[in-house]
Amino acid sequence: MGLREAKKQQTRAALADAAMGLFVERGFDGVTVAEVARAAGVSVNTAFNYFPTKEDLFFDRQAEVEAWLAEAVRTRPAGTSALGAVRAGLLAALECDEPTLGLRPGAAVFWRLVAESPALQARGREIAERSEAALAAALAQEAEEPEAAGGVSGDPLPGVVAGAIAGAYRAVLAEIRRRVVAGERPEEIRRAVTAVAERAFGLLESGLGGYLARP
Repeated sequence: MGLREAKKQQTRAALADAAMGLFVERGFDGVTVAEVARAAGVSVNTAFNYFPTKEDLFFDRQAEVEAWLAEAVRTRPAGTSALGAVRAGLLAALECDEPTLGLRPGAAVFWRLVAESPALQARGREIAERSEAALAAALAQEAEEPEAAGGVSGDPLPGVVAGAIAGAYRAVLAEIRRRVVAGERPEEIRRAVTAVAERAFGLLESGLGGYLARP
């Protein structure tokens, strides 16, 4: 990584850290972007260059979250269905304590801030919708390839399948959130949610396990 890129990452991290500190102290709606910029030691214009909206400051990893489902499908190995790729990726993320799952210290505060802010709740829904749309696009692109049996242009099936997979994924994340806010210990949450995810995706496997399975 070059010096310039490292500096950009440092500035981005400083803004996100300063923002979260202020949000925790005063609530999301009680903080302005100008105050975040001042706390991070940068100009307001610089803050907006990195984070176009205040919601972006809060959900500073939203691009990664939105791309996760589609990326899991695109990069899956041979012999793995789209559903299987998401299931395997989710279980691996639980095992290694992937930060975006929200099992780390401070996650309860994060989700309480979301619960207190209609703006953050709306952004959360937008992130989920974009994640599902990206998954649907990835499935549609693959289904329309000549070697994918049954794939036809304009076929609504990829969107329907994406809805089923993304819905199960979101439900698992919601269970994590519920348990985190309730004060359960991370290891207890990880164990319980892993079991739930295995059961849920196992049920879906009977119907979707063969969809776009790579030879």
